[in-house]
Amino acid sequence: MPYVNIKITNEGATAEQKAELIQGVTELLQTTLNKNPATTVVVIDEVETDNWGIGGEVVTEIRKRAK
Repeated sequence: MPYVNIKITNEGATAEQKAELIQGVTELLQTTLNKNPATTVVVIDEVETDNWGIGGEVVTEIRKRAK
């Protein structure tokens, strides 16, 4: 039973995009590793940008500069 945990920042991924991720990861595990889709678990965690850091900096600040 594969378990996949996807973490993304909470910057507007739609329900349709998340469903596509879940379907795509499930299909990839089936075709690549012959895993049963019925027992494949995919969880998407959305993280506040204040709680996500890259290169020692909070993503919220990185995003502010990019605007």
